[in-house]
This record gives sequence, C-alpha cells and structure tokens, in this order.
Amino acid sequence: MDLIKIGESIQRKIVDIEKIKSTIKERGEKKAQKSAEYEKQLSITMIKLRNGIEYKLDDQVVSNPPATILEKIARGICFKERLDMEEAEALYKSAIINLEATMAQMNALQSLSKYLE
Repeated sequence: MDLIKIGESIQRKIVDIEKIKSTIKERGEKKAQKSAEYEKQLSITMIKLRNGIEYKLDDQVVSNPPATILEKIARGICFKERLDMEEAEALYKSAIINLEATMAQMNALQSLSKYLE
C-alpha cells in the first residue's frame, strides 16, 4: 500500500466519521423522543388504572389493581412503547460503536502512513 492510497483511505474515513456523527445525533434525538413517549404513556396508563379504566392485555382484563402492583401492571401494558425505547437505545449505541471502530481504522491508517514516510 503506498502513501497516496493510504491518504485516500484516511480521507474516506474522515467522510465516514462525519456521516456517523450525523447518524449519532439523529439517533440520540430519536432515543430521547422514544424515552419521553414511554414515560408519558406509562404515566397516562397509571392514572387511567387508578381511575378505574379497564385494559385488556392479551386475554386478561385489568381493572382497579392494588396500588402495590399498579406500576408493574402499567409497565406491562406499555410494553410496545418500552420496546420502541429499547430499540432506539440499541441503535444509538450501535452508531457509537461504529464511530469508535471507524476511528480505530483511521488511526491504524495514520500509523501506517507515518511508518511509510
């Protein structure tokens, strides 16, 4: 591998890093949004349960649960929002790992470039 090819590879990695940074920003915003949506839905569900609203979860009807398990039941009812939140978190973390890997590749190319100079 010659210096010109290494330089071109480094330039491509720099472009990749900029794209990944943009992806991290987008995914971070989505992660925050999904987390807020889950917390809001959980609160609404808890209020509704406390006010006697019935929910159907699979084939079970939930109505007026004891206060000691109200939050746990509300979390079960809001499982879809929780799943969305967890997925957004995983995508955010994978983008960060992708950035770290790309930076490591660029550092290796830079070290190779210095060695060849």
